[in-house]
Amino acid sequence: MDSLIEAAREAVEASYAPYSEYYVGAALETADGTVYTGCNVENANYSNSLHAEEVALGSAVRDDHREFARIAVSTAERDGQTPCGMCRQSLTEFCDEDFAVLCDEGDEVTEYRLGDLLPTTIEREDLE
Repeated sequence: MDSLIEAAREAVEASYAPYSEYYVGAALETADGTVYTGCNVENANYSNSLHAEEVALGSAVRDDHREFARIAVSTAERDGQTPCGMCRQSLTEFCDEDFAVLCDEGDEVTEYRLGDLLPTTIEREDLE
């Protein structure tokens, strides 16, 4: 099994999801090979919940990383879940359309390209 998927699986264990009971972990690999993990952190006010992908991305950016190689996403169910639309948009701030998104399906891993998951994005140029 890919070590990035393994890291995402480990991150699932740290999830705090008492409301949905849907546990998610993510592992984000930087261009230099550093791996940052994140887990979902729910809040009784669902809109304040944090997604695993954004926790990993925020931690990497905090440490001055701006270039990324790929991300792996896992859930307790190993159901192949892809990042949500909000997380996809957040990733496009730093990653191009060829950025690899690995989704854990238990015995299998499905690989997507970010541009296929979110073909039309809001970019910096759109704000000018």
